[in-house]
Amino acid sequence: MSASVEAGSFANLRQRMVDGDVRGRGIRDERVLQAMLRLPRHEFVPEAYRAQAYEDHPLPIGEGQTISQPFMVAIMLQALSLQPTDTVLEVGAGSGYATALLAELAARVFAIERSPVLAAGAARVVSSLGYDNVNVVMGDGSQGFAASAPYDAILVSAATAAVPEPLLSQLRKDGGRMIIPVGPAESQQLQLIRMQAGRHVVTLCGACRFVPLVAGVIG
Repeated sequence: MSASVEAGSFANLRQRMVDGDVRGRGIRDERVLQAMLRLPRHEFVPEAYRAQAYEDHPLPIGEGQTISQPFMVAIMLQALSLQPTDTVLEVGAGSGYATALLAELAARVFAIERSPVLAAGAARVVSSLGYDNVNVVMGDGSQGFAASAPYDAILVSAATAAVPEPLLSQLRKDGGRMIIPVGPAESQQLQLIRMQAGRHVVTLCGACRFVPLVAGVIG
């Protein structure tokens, strides 16, 4: 298959994913929809899984991690109500797919990843696609990235038993938002946390299933 035919095939699959699995299931934020339509998700998955890149389910990316279901990524992005001027922290960069979507929607993105293999891979793909407003750093995501705090928004792509205090402390005190899966594997809830005058207000956004947020750095 020629490169142009392959690109066209992926573009058609991407359009079908956005129309059916994202817009068709209730996502209405046009900036999120257009970002997902532009971004080539197949570039963020291993070659063996590229044929499934636009199906609405997670896929393995190595190191025991996955690229999240497109619809779930869209829910999280829409909940954050991202603005073009926002500075965002992503916890758990993984493949870099959500990182690149955040780069489409915000002014500056800091993405932290504990696996050096995944961090290097995410940085490579994001850079190859021309995003120059992203810093991928290796570190313990449960501790956030204090060097560039405060953040207008934080997106956490792994589940935790309780919201880590360092992440709360790195949100902007008035207007900061965080979306995070909380709870054990069998009963996680996606929580949207909004900071209002230094206090946090929690809204439940539905059941979800994510890999666990693990403290520490590999290697």
